[in-house]
Amino acid sequence: MSIVSEYVDAPDRLGESVLPDGRLLGWAEWGPPDGVPVLLCPGAATSRWLGFGADVVDALGVRLVSVDRPGLGASTPAPGRTFSAFADDLRHLCLLRGLGHPAVVGNSQGAPFALACAAAGVASALAVVSGADEVAAPHFASVLDPGLRGLVERTARDPAGAEELFASFTADAMWNMVMAGSPPCDLAVYQDPEFAAGYRRALDEAFAQGAAGYARDTVLAMGRWPIALDEIRVPVDVWYGEQDTSHSPDNGALLAARIPGARRHVVPGTGGALLWTHARSVLTPLVERTASGR
Repeated sequence: MSIVSEYVDAPDRLGESVLPDGRLLGWAEWGPPDGVPVLLCPGAATSRWLGFGADVVDALGVRLVSVDRPGLGASTPAPGRTFSAFADDLRHLCLLRGLGHPAVVGNSQGAPFALACAAAGVASALAVVSGADEVAAPHFASVLDPGLRGLVERTARDPAGAEELFASFTADAMWNMVMAGSPPCDLAVYQDPEFAAGYRRALDEAFAQGAAGYARDTVLAMGRWPIALDEIRVPVDVWYGEQDTSHSPDNGALLAARIPGARRHVVPGTGGALLWTHARSVLTPLVERTASGR
């Protein structure tokens, strides 16, 4: 299936790399093979198939690499995995794929995984875009929607039971949840026929092995993050759309304040689809920092 739009395109290259313990890590690439490496930690329940910047990666000379987290898409499951274990996986992938010390982008539920990579020294620069925030942080307890607060409390009280609950999720359920919870500015992107086809394909591939991979991601993201945000020493940009009401209770204000030197951007007129509507704005600083050796 050929998917071409201003937002997404089918990958230029697809593959799996063998990690030292024998597991496979699935990846997809866009842009020139010798371009500036940028690793993407994609959003909840999406696979390597959903990239971004279809209209800019070649022009900016970006080698965009999207990675399936364990248990999603083509990547071997790793029950009980942690944020730090995922950072180790990406460290190995960088060696195997000749990515050096890449910039990293974390979108939606991929954000804490990208932050873990930055804290572990895997990333040379980081962009958090419409990132899932640490909703279990005490600061947010009084402002969460009651339904979300209930899930956060259940995850803290019974993580195994919460993981079992999340494992009942499906690709259709994720699609319906996103469509029901998105403002019109985002639906204009998500319901674009080419984008919708790419998104649905990414969801279907992510759930090809079942929902255990998504469930593990969600338990990790909804719990307290054992990530030393205050020890991150690489340049960080935190991006949120002004109309994004689903990823962070304060559009990343607290998150950015916890990361030394982080720059926070709140973009008017857009929501959670920021990764696709403002790909050039997200990628340009990463390319410039890599070129300058920062």
